[in-house]
Formats: sequence, C-alpha cells, structure tokens
Amino acid sequence: MPVKPTRAMVLAAGFGLRMRPLTDHRPKPLVAVAGRPLLDHVLDKLAAAGVGEAVVNVHYLGQQIIDHTASRSAPRVIISDERDEVLGTGGGVVKALTLLGEAPFFLVNSDTLWIDGVRCNLTRLAEIFDAERMDILLLMAPTASSIGYGGRGDYSMLPDGALRKRREHQVVPFVYAGAAIISPRIFADAPKGEFSLTKMFDKANDQERLFGLRLDGVWMHVGTPDAIGAAEEAFLESVA
Repeated sequence: MPVKPTRAMVLAAGFGLRMRPLTDHRPKPLVAVAGRPLLDHVLDKLAAAGVGEAVVNVHYLGQQIIDHTASRSAPRVIISDERDEVLGTGGGVVKALTLLGEAPFFLVNSDTLWIDGVRCNLTRLAEIFDAERMDILLLMAPTASSIGYGGRGDYSMLPDGALRKRREHQVVPFVYAGAAIISPRIFADAPKGEFSLTKMFDKANDQERLFGLRLDGVWMHVGTPDAIGAAEEAFLESVA
C-alpha cells in the first residue's frame, strides 16, 4: 500500500532572470498569476494533497519569501536558507535532506502552475509511487496541450510509465511539469556543492528507476512575463 508523502521540498531559490522586469525587485515565486503568487498556488496544492511540512529554499531576495510564508500553517513552511551560496536545484535538495527525513517526499518547482483535472495530480502521484521500482516519479505534461510551452519535450513514456530521455534532435511528447516524488536514497552519492537535479533524473533513468505519470488537466509554462496573460486566461476558463 503506497504511503502518501507528508513532506515536500519547494524550489524557490532561482533568480528568475527571464521574468524581468517583474523580478527586478521581487523573487519569481512571488509574481502573481490569477491574483495569487505562484508560490501560494503551489503551497495550496501541497496542502490539498495532505502535506504537513514544506521545506522552501531561498536565495535571491529570500527575505521576501521568508516574510511571505512566515504565518502559513498548511503546510507549515520550513526555510532552507541558501542566501550565502548558490547550490542549484540539486545542491539545494541535498542541503535540505536533513529537514526532509528518510521517506520519499514531494518535490515541486515554486513557479510551476497547472489546473487539476477531475483529481488532484499530487494525490495521483502518491498513489502511483512504488519505492520498490522507482527512485523518482515525475508529473509529465503532454506538450501538445500545454500552455506557453514551445520546446521539443523532455521524455517519451513507455506503457508502464518508464521514462526515456529525449535524444538530441528528437521531439518527444512529454515535458516535466515541475512536480515529482523522490526517494532520498537517490542522493546517496550526490555531488557536493552546486549541481542540477537533472543529474539525479539521469541517474534514475540509467538505472531504469525513473517513471512518469501523465498530468490530468492543463499545465502552464510561465517562463516569461508574456506567458502570464495566457495562464490567467486558462484559469478564468477553468472556473467559468
């Protein structure tokens, strides 16, 4: 029987360079879409999935995020302070492992945005995650129906959910939607200092322990200021 993660790591330390000028004086996780900061959209989804504690890492304009989340109780926010260093997405998780514990945890990008379909996608991830077969389970959005995404995709997916990384010049049907469940053991031999989480995805992929779940609903890629309008339109349609 799957055990639903009760802790999460929210990646909120990035510089948000492509979101300038909106991020000149505020961190990207606090940029508002549909009347709420991106970070709050994410934390609300984690609360709905039964997460009690969320570790949020901060670097760029980190005090604003610390102040913004201070009074939050669902989930309770624990800050992993990276203001004195640049660790990248992978190094940020490694630094926070002592706060996350030994059980598999949700990992969510603070700037990811999606509208759930019939069921909560984080709950669906928890139901599918199988620690015996998987080290990492990624939420995968179909590129064709995602809003604001124009890339070549990240992975193809086999019928059993196993993922295969896109090769150069290849176009594949799924893009990582910025939410996952990760087993801490994948970090056993992780590099020290700054590195990208894709290193861990690749490691799990090489060991055939990287799986995906197709997102139910609509994923929005909010990478630039221009993308906010399209995302807000999708939100309005979803509640109409």
